[in-house]
Amino acid sequence: MARNAHPEVTERRILEAARDLFMEKGYEKTSIQNIVDRLGDLSKGAIYHHFKSKEAILDRLNSTDWDYSQGERDRIMARNDLNGLQKLRALFTVAINNEEHQKLNEAGLPFLDDPTTLASNLNFWATELPKHWLPIIEEGMRDGSIPTEYPQEAAELISLLANYWLLTRFYPATRAELKHRIQCLATMLNAINIPVFNDDLINLTTDFYAQFDNQSPKQKPHN
Repeated sequence: MARNAHPEVTERRILEAARDLFMEKGYEKTSIQNIVDRLGDLSKGAIYHHFKSKEAILDRLNSTDWDYSQGERDRIMARNDLNGLQKLRALFTVAINNEEHQKLNEAGLPFLDDPTTLASNLNFWATELPKHWLPIIEEGMRDGSIPTEYPQEAAELISLLANYWLLTRFYPATRAELKHRIQCLATMLNAINIPVFNDDLINLTTDFYAQFDNQSPKQKPHN
């Protein structure tokens, strides 16, 4: 059999096909065979040669999504027409308006039922994700638009609560209750002089998290 001279091209095609199917059908309803059918010229064996499982494909897509998010953060930070607070709002808006990001988040939610995966994510949210927000908060401190004394704590608060407390998978809520919760987060941030959530952003954030409303874990029988 001829060796694939451009494996990176094949990997990109697999990722693009899987991403489109995850967005169309959902992660759980997409099979490796669906990806094979979408591509048309690759076998299951060829896909498993590049990715050991469907979960590995999702992991790569999430890694690419994170790289994209970092690039968007850097692009926003490079703008000269916004102050730090406006940049912070822009970064929130970019994240919640990204349909592909939302679908990947939705696809990954069931894995958080696994204690090891959840612990790994909590560690990332607590230690790495705050670094995503902190530079913009610090810029706002320098230009006076974010006069907080708690930059590190604010970055941790945003990272942990926005990725755990606002998820109805862990804290079930109606849309009205979810909006009230986001208003509570806004109040907490206002109290430490980070007024990032205006009314428009509260509504956008509510819409974003309400999309995960049917993502509650199945009840497990008691032994």
